Amino acid sequence: MLFVIDVGNTNTVLGVYEGESLVASGRLVTDSKETTDDWSMKLHSFLQINNIINIDGAIVSSVVPALNRAIEKAIRVVTGIDALVVGPGLKTGLNIQIDNPAELGADLVVGAVAGINKYPCPQVIFDLGTATTASVIDKNKNYLGCVVMCGVKTAVNAISTNTAQLPQIDISAPDNVIGTNTADSMRSGAVYGTAAMLDGLVERFEKELGEKPTVIVTGGLGHTILKECKTETIYDENLLIEGLRIIYEKNI
Repeated sequence: MLFVIDVGNTNTVLGVYEGESLVASGRLVTDSKETTDDWSMKLHSFLQINNIINIDGAIVSSVVPALNRAIEKAIRVVTGIDALVVGPGLKTGLNIQIDNPAELGADLVVGAVAGINKYPCPQVIFDLGTATTASVIDKNKNYLGCVVMCGVKTAVNAISTNTAQLPQIDISAPDNVIGTNTADSMRSGAVYGTAAMLDGLVERFEKELGEKPTVIVTGGLGHTILKECKTETIYDENLLIEGLRIIYEKNI
C-alpha cells in the first residue's frame, strides 16, 4: 500500500492507496512546531485506526519546509520506508512554462498532475486553502501559470482580528446576498464574493486561452464556494493526494 501525505499551511491531508483505490484518508491540523515524535504518533495512530498494516511506499508534498525533515523521519520510524518528496529531481511529467519552474509550489504541481490525468484540457484548477490559487493549463497540457489570492478563512480572520467590531464567523452562505446584519454581511462577502471572483477569473482565463476550460475546484472550502458559482465546475476533494499517487508511480 502507498502512504501519501500533502502538507499544507493549515491542514495536512493523509491518504493510503491500494493500487488506484483510496482506502483511507484523513485531515490533520498543521503545526510547524511539531517534532518527529509528534508526527510519529499521529501517523501511527492514523494507520492503526484505519487498520493499515502493510505500507510499502510513501510520498510527501509540502509547502511548510520547517516540517519536512520531521515528517520524513516520522514516516521512516512508523513504516521503515524512505519517502519520496515532491521537488527537484522527481519525475512529474508536467511541462511547466512559468518564468522559474523551481518557484512552483509542490501543492500546485501535484494538483496539476492529477488534473491533467483525470480531466480534459485546457483546465483551471482552483485550490481553496490558506491561500486561494488558480492553476491554468492549456489544451496541450502545458502549465502556463497561476493566480495567488488570499484564502477565504485567512481573509475573514484578518478582518476579524484587525477591526474593532467585526466578529469571527463560520464560512457558510447566508440566505441573501444583501446582508442585513454583521455576521450575514461577512458571510456573504466570504462566500458570494469569493464565488463571484472565481467566476470572473474563469471568464478572463477563457479569453486568454481562446477556449472554454474545464474548471476543477479542490481544497477544504471548495464545496461551500462552488455551490454559489455560476461557472460549471467539478469538485474533487482528493485531487492533491491523487496527484501524489500518480507521481509516485512515475518514479518507481
